[in-house]
Amino acid sequence: MATANGLYQPQSGDLTVQYAPSAQTELIENPPRFTWIPAKLEDDRYVLEVSSAPDFTRETTRTYGPIPYNFFTPSEALRPGTYYWRYALLEGEGPGEQQSEWSTVREFRVPEGLPETALPSRSERYSSVRTGHPRLWLQPDELEVYRGTVREDAAGSGWQAFFEQSVKPWLTRELIEEPKPYPDNRRTAALWRGSYLACQEVLYAIRHLSVAGAVLQDAGLLAKAKAWLLHAASWDPDGPTSRDYNDEAAFRIAAALAWGYDWLHGELTEDEREAVREPLLARTRQVAYHVIQRSKIHHVPYDSHAVRSLSSVLVPCCIALFDEEPEAREWLNYTVEYYYTLFSPWGGKDGGWAEGPHYWTTGMAYLTEGLNLLKNFSELDVFRRPFFQRTGDFPLYCYSPTTSTRTAFGDNSTLGDDIIKKVGYNMREFAGVTGNGWYQWYFDQLKDANPEADRMFYNYGWWDFAFDDLVYRHNYPQVEPVEPSGIEPVKWFRDIGWVAMHHRLHDPAEQISLIAKSSRYGSVSHSHGDQGAFLLHAYGEPLAIESGYYVAFNSSMHLNWRRQTKSKNAVLIDGQGQFAGMNKALNLAAKGEVEDAWHDKRVSYTRLNPTSAYREHVPYLKQYKREIYFVQNSYFVIVDSIDLEQPGRVQWLFHTLYEMELKGQSFHVNGKKALMEGRFIFSTSGEFTLSQTSGFEGVDPEEIAGLDTHWHLSAETKDASSHRIATLLLPKRLDEGGKYISYFMDDQGFSYNLYLTDNGQTQKIEIAKAF
Repeated sequence: MATANGLYQPQSGDLTVQYAPSAQTELIENPPRFTWIPAKLEDDRYVLEVSSAPDFTRETTRTYGPIPYNFFTPSEALRPGTYYWRYALLEGEGPGEQQSEWSTVREFRVPEGLPETALPSRSERYSSVRTGHPRLWLQPDELEVYRGTVREDAAGSGWQAFFEQSVKPWLTRELIEEPKPYPDNRRTAALWRGSYLACQEVLYAIRHLSVAGAVLQDAGLLAKAKAWLLHAASWDPDGPTSRDYNDEAAFRIAAALAWGYDWLHGELTEDEREAVREPLLARTRQVAYHVIQRSKIHHVPYDSHAVRSLSSVLVPCCIALFDEEPEAREWLNYTVEYYYTLFSPWGGKDGGWAEGPHYWTTGMAYLTEGLNLLKNFSELDVFRRPFFQRTGDFPLYCYSPTTSTRTAFGDNSTLGDDIIKKVGYNMREFAGVTGNGWYQWYFDQLKDANPEADRMFYNYGWWDFAFDDLVYRHNYPQVEPVEPSGIEPVKWFRDIGWVAMHHRLHDPAEQISLIAKSSRYGSVSHSHGDQGAFLLHAYGEPLAIESGYYVAFNSSMHLNWRRQTKSKNAVLIDGQGQFAGMNKALNLAAKGEVEDAWHDKRVSYTRLNPTSAYREHVPYLKQYKREIYFVQNSYFVIVDSIDLEQPGRVQWLFHTLYEMELKGQSFHVNGKKALMEGRFIFSTSGEFTLSQTSGFEGVDPEEIAGLDTHWHLSAETKDASSHRIATLLLPKRLDEGGKYISYFMDDQGFSYNLYLTDNGQTQKIEIAKAF
C-alpha cells in the first residue's frame, strides 16, 4: 500500500481550498460539498467514503471514486443525521492502482429541511442532451417554435429591437482586422481595451447574424455570418488574441467561434467546419489549461478572470464541441463540478460578493448566461443552489439603484458615472430564477437609465442589452415588480463582512444609506485596503465617497491611490494603512471581521474589527474596533477604539466630492442636494488637528487630466497608547441646514456615556474607557 502521511495535513494558508464539511460547518444544502487540500499538485485522483458510522462499516458506507480533483458533490441527498467522511489518494492505474492510507476522519451533521441540490454523476448528467445544432440557447426542436413566436409577436418577444439594434449594424460593416501586437509588446490600458473591444464586435457580428439568419432562414444573413466566422477563425490562436497575450480578447473570440460553429453548423462544408473547429478547440484548450493546470482554481480559488472564463468560454465552447472532442466533455465536467461544489469563491450563503458590486456585475453577467446555456442544453439547474437564490440581495442592499456608484467598495470601471444598466439586467435574471419582485423593481429603476452610456467601453465592450432582452424573454416569465419598502434596516452579509444600513431605500429623496466593511477577504483581487471603512449617501447625494477614479487596473491611480487605505473613510496609524499591495497571501491576511450587527427600535448598529488588516505595516497595533450607530434614522455616531503597544498618532480620514468648511473640531460638506456636518465630540487624547487636501497623491497627472478633484479630510490625534474617538455625522437636506444635535457625556468609571438629543428624543451610547 502506498502511503502519503504528511500530505493530508499540510499547513495551509487561507488562500487554499479548505477541508469541508466538519463539525463546525453550517450546511446550507444537501448533499454537503466535500473539499480537501490536495495531496498532490498534479495528476491527483481520490476515493471518498461517507458513512453514518465512525468505523465505516460496509453497510453504513457509501464509496465514491475515482474522483479526479480535490472536490466532490454526491449524486444523491443524505438523510438527516450525523455522518463521517474520509478520503484517500489513488496512485497508478489499472491493475497497478494503489490506495494510500485514509485521511483524518471528519464529522458533520445534516439537518432537516435543507434544499436538495445533488449533482448527477458523470455517467448520468448528460442523459437528456440532444446533440443536434443549434444547442447554444435554443435546441433544434425549439428553433421552429421560436420562429413562430417571432412571426406572431416581434415586438413582445424582443426580436424587433434585437434586429434593429444588434443585427442591422453588421449588414454593412467591413470585416474587422485581426488586432496587431502591442508596439514592442508593451501593453497599455488603451491598446488592451481597444483590442478586446474589437473582439467583442466580432462576437456581436457572428452571434447576432448567425442567430438572425437561422431564425429568419435568411440566406443573405447566413452568408454574412459565415464570412465573419471564417474570417475570425483565420486569426492566429497563438497571436495577439491568445489567452496569454490578451485574455479578454481571447475570451471573446473563443465565444464568437463557438456561437458561429453551433448556429452555422448546417451552413458549413466539412472543410469549413474543420477550419473553425481547429482554432475553436485550440482557444478552448488555452483557457482550460490556464484554469485547471496553471491557475488551479480548485486549489487556490481567488483568480477572478479564471473563474469568469468558466462561464464565458468553457461553457459555450464545450457545449459547441461536446460530441466531437473528448477534451471538451472533460472540461465541461470540471466546470459543472466547480459550479456545484466550489462556487462561489467570493461569497457564501448570504449571496455576497467580496470583490464588490461591479465585479458581481461582470461575474454574474457571464455566469447567468453560462448557466442558462447549461440548463437549456443538459437540464442541469445550478440556479437551485442557495447562493443563487440569495445573491440578488447583495446589489439590492449594497449597490442601490437610487444611490451613486461612489458609495460601493472595490474596483469599479464606472466609478463616478451612474450605476450601469447591466446590474439591473442581472437582477432581472434573478427575478426570473426566484420570482422575487424586489429584484424586478431594481431592474425597472435602471432599464431606461442613461442610454448615452450604452456605448461606453464598460457596456459596449462587454454585453449587448438587446440580445440580453431577447434571450430573457424566451427563458423566463415576466415578474411583477414590488417596491422594497419592507427591507431589513440592517443587512449583514456575514459571508463577506459587509453591513448595509438603510432608511427608505426605495425613495431617493428621503433615502439615507451607510455601507461598512470589515472582510475576511482582505485586499485580495479587486478588493482594497478598506477594512473598517464606511460610505455614506443621503437625500440623493454621495457624502462620504469612494475617492478617485478607475483609470485601469494596475494604473498609478489604481495601485497608489484607489487600493490604499489613505483613499478611504478609515484611519491611518502613524501615517500607515492596511496592506494593499500585490502579494496575494498578504492581501488575504490583511483581513477584518464584522463582530456584530443589529437593529433595535430607534438604533441600527455594527461593530467592526479590522485589526489584522493593519498588522503588516503597524505591528505594534494591539486592537482596533470601530462601532457605528445609526440613530433615529437620522444621524450616525462612529466610535473608534485603538490600543497600541507604544504611543502613536491616529489620522481619522474622510473623503467627499466638495471642499469642506473646517471649524474648530467640526467639518461641513455642502453638496448639491444635501449637506452634512461632522463633529469630533470626544477624544481621549485631546483635540484633533484638522486639515484638508485635494488631488490624488502618487497618481500620474496624465491619468487624471480633465477629471474633477476630490477633497480629503485628515483629523490627527496627539500621541497616545490608547485612543477613544467619537464622531457625529449629521446629514441634512438643503432645507434643514440649521438642524443640530445636542450632546453631553458623563463618566461611569469603566466607560463614558454619550447622550445625544434630537427632536426631544435622547439616545445613550456607551464608549469604553482608555486604560
